[in-house]
Amino acid sequence: MTYSLFAIAQQTPASAPANPLMQFMPLVLIFGVFYFLVIRPQSKKAKQHQQMLSELKKGDDVVTTGGVLGRITGIKDDEVTLQVQEGVRLRVLRSAVTGRGKTPDSAKADSKAAS
Repeated sequence: MTYSLFAIAQQTPASAPANPLMQFMPLVLIFGVFYFLVIRPQSKKAKQHQQMLSELKKGDDVVTTGGVLGRITGIKDDEVTLQVQEGVRLRVLRSAVTGRGKTPDSAKADSKAAS
């Protein structure tokens, strides 16, 4: 009695069709993990940066993307004037400000006051 592979395949019952939802479940899970680990924190950080830029005012100590430390002496629509040293002023784009920080002069004054 010889059985051909085709005959055996015909005799096996067909399996039930897979649920389409279960086929997409791994893709949905991967997207969910990607959203919570990458997209959401990045958009939250961007919102905080935009809020910080909108709250800048004259006299704030800031750091730029290039690492320049300075105190804001003037603000226009999309640019900020920084005093980096006595008599030295730089005009930079408002978007180039990465955060608030201490200028070297105020850091020295703080360390002298703490002594």
